[in-house]
Amino acid sequence: MAVRRPAKDQPASFEWTPENAAWCAAQMKKYPAGRQASCVIPFLWRGQKQDGWISIPMMEAIAEQLSMPYIRVYEVASFYTMFNLAPVGERFVQVCGTTPCMLRGANSLKDVCKRVIGPENRVTDDGKLSWLEVECLGACVNAPMIQVSTRDSDHYYEDLTPEILEDMLAAFRAGEAVKAGTANPQRHTSDPEGDDTTLMDPSLYDGSRARPIGKLPNSDTKPAAG
Repeated sequence: MAVRRPAKDQPASFEWTPENAAWCAAQMKKYPAGRQASCVIPFLWRGQKQDGWISIPMMEAIAEQLSMPYIRVYEVASFYTMFNLAPVGERFVQVCGTTPCMLRGANSLKDVCKRVIGPENRVTDDGKLSWLEVECLGACVNAPMIQVSTRDSDHYYEDLTPEILEDMLAAFRAGEAVKAGTANPQRHTSDPEGDDTTLMDPSLYDGSRARPIGKLPNSDTKPAAG
């Protein structure tokens, strides 16, 4: 795993929005006195959604709020790769590079990102896009796939080709919406391509095969009480 360090350029301070400050206060009430440090991961996630990334002033503020050493907050933020320690684009493209996606063309998707966006962890000059290769995102059956994160949402885009991804990036840069999920018109969610071929017998679902409750197969008697 690459060493993860905070960005060189940091903001002067951090402050929760009123809405997020109220949310944090409500979360802290869920824990007994002295156990508020358990809020550190949700607080970091909420802060990232507010600012787009996690700064040193944000970690310092969270440490003070939760009465825990700053280094403990930093350890959590730097360990979990879902936390961005540097600014990202308005749309942060995370390309899965784990084995199933790699076998299905993830390297070609990375080539598109390098050409259209630039190097990993670099925000485009217009601030619209940045990208990073990540580990398994859990949609292996629809590989290759990416996750695109904004301050308001996190969406999967699956069954991609280099051509589809390049069109998507152009749409993102233009501020257009792109339908999440599979890009394969022959696939429904994570089902196999094409029409259904199994479990098609209506009697599986109309109750005609149901047995009386307590009745065992090939038996005329109820099971003995346990």
